[in-house]
Amino acid sequence: MSVVVFGVLLAGGQSRRMGGGDKCLRPLAGRPILARVIARAQPQVAGLVLNANGDPARFAEFGLPVAGDVVEGFAGPLAGVLTGLDWAARHAPGSDWLASFACDAPFFPEDLVVRLRAAIEATGADMACAASQGRAHPVFALWPLRLRGELRRAMLDEGLRKVDLWTARYRLAEVEFPMLETATGPLDPFFNANRPEDLAEAERFSAT
Repeated sequence: MSVVVFGVLLAGGQSRRMGGGDKCLRPLAGRPILARVIARAQPQVAGLVLNANGDPARFAEFGLPVAGDVVEGFAGPLAGVLTGLDWAARHAPGSDWLASFACDAPFFPEDLVVRLRAAIEATGADMACAASQGRAHPVFALWPLRLRGELRRAMLDEGLRKVDLWTARYRLAEVEFPMLETATGPLDPFFNANRPEDLAEAERFSAT
């Protein structure tokens, strides 16, 4: 039986370190960061939903459904994951897994989902996340739809917000990804543009 993986693009934060606004709409080498993220994520999943709060019209050019957080108060990435799980359950029945992607990291691996799935199958883990240089990146992860109810209860009834506190309750496989070799030097594939200076640095690697 084939496994169906749906995807959520996490853009629900407030971008305080970037000075506010939608950092995923900032241009990178002439294209919005979000366009680059979509181009990498879309081939890896059966479909995508964009998790973003506020007026969805500002994302109209990208042609994706937009879903605001199902937990109020800018509750962080876990709220985006739960939003994606809920959306997939309602609009993409038959989905088994949800892949989450951060919208401020335009260089993430094109084989991310394949490798996360392989790790789960090899270890019997409940979920998997990416890692690089010995550091986990839990916003780049694969989540089972079967745990949607448990995550909802943890967030709404317990007030849980931290991703690592949630994943600690289950078997988590961490998949290490190597540095990328580029013409301008080594690049962490999960490099993220959180601040204006990060965006300037990303320009150096934008041809990667």
